[in-house]
Amino acid sequence: MRNKRSATIWTGIALVVVLFFGWLLVRDIGLPGGRALTTLSPQGPKAQEIQNLIIPVFLVAGLVFVLVQVGLVWLVVRFRRHKDDRDGVDEPEQVHGNTKLEIGWTIVPAAVLAVLAVFNVQTTLAMDNADDPLEITVIGNQWWWEYRYDLEGDGVVDIITANDAAIPVGRDIVFKIQSNDVIHSFWIPALAGKMDAVPGRTHQRVMRADEPGIYQGQCTEYCGLSHGVMRMQVTAYEPDDYDTWIEAMTTAPAQPDPDDELAIAGQELFVTQCSFCHQVNGLDPNSSAPFEYSDLPDPDYGASIDIPLASGNAPNMTHFMMRPYMVGGLLPAYEGLSRGGGGDQRTVAEPIPSGTPEENNLKQWLREPESIKPMNPDNNQGMPNYNLTEEQIEQLTAYLLTLK
Repeated sequence: MRNKRSATIWTGIALVVVLFFGWLLVRDIGLPGGRALTTLSPQGPKAQEIQNLIIPVFLVAGLVFVLVQVGLVWLVVRFRRHKDDRDGVDEPEQVHGNTKLEIGWTIVPAAVLAVLAVFNVQTTLAMDNADDPLEITVIGNQWWWEYRYDLEGDGVVDIITANDAAIPVGRDIVFKIQSNDVIHSFWIPALAGKMDAVPGRTHQRVMRADEPGIYQGQCTEYCGLSHGVMRMQVTAYEPDDYDTWIEAMTTAPAQPDPDDELAIAGQELFVTQCSFCHQVNGLDPNSSAPFEYSDLPDPDYGASIDIPLASGNAPNMTHFMMRPYMVGGLLPAYEGLSRGGGGDQRTVAEPIPSGTPEENNLKQWLREPESIKPMNPDNNQGMPNYNLTEEQIEQLTAYLLTLK
């Protein structure tokens, strides 16, 4: 009797503890102020499909966990050995070789898993369904993401941008995911599940945002030194704002003001030193003043030019200041934005950002890039430190701020 009463008490305590910690784990599910990288606050139908699968699976798994833990505590307490126990006296019935029990605890878990498998397969198939989708090619690089838009579906790349993909609200988007070097993983948790970017292959992930906002992500496949800071971002605009973004991105940027000597000098410095890796539509290392821009990017990054370029090795800078964040999403480009990705994923962005640029962030990146992002430029992984003079940093900063 003493053993039974003690077992009941300890089992009750174990149940309370398990339920309390379970409540701590799930209490923030779906809250509007959820963290930017939570998988439990879906903001699109594909993410909602995953959520609809997670809830019953967690409920079943949680029930099994509680039953096993409570049963384990009860058995340990109820049948623990006491100092006055004697071998062979009042021992519990041995069930080794009980065929009915063995069949039962084999069939029941198998049946539960079979039922869950049906819902799992249905969700997996639903993830690829898309209605009148917009296709965007995503290319993973060490350690940033490139997005390419073929707006007419004619094989012509109309837009190349980096780290921040723009999409219209309420439309299915098919991301064609590739890699330029090693295996990366593309993941915007509020909109869909993750998908690996594998060299030589193209994988597909469908997303759709229900509301305008900034939806953040993180590479989830270890890909080298800066894997932990390889951010990604999808900005969903209302259709009219998205059209504004498209029009701006398919138009060549304005030339620097002829009276802005710093920007003019920065443009020339960019052509002679930066355009070997970075692209501004129309500029290449063979250019000479007066420089001319192009409405369309070069998808080969100047590979046809008789100068060794790092094809696709550095972000296209054509409309650099249309991005709210720089350096792979690590640093805000404008004052008032938080460092490291923007905080709340529901912050609504402008299609053409306005405000005061964070010039110091850009200058620090130009001055000492490895102080911000760990890299291995000697192995063509990341931006080298060109030991620019302060005058050159001022010139390049003045020029880059014109790329809007």
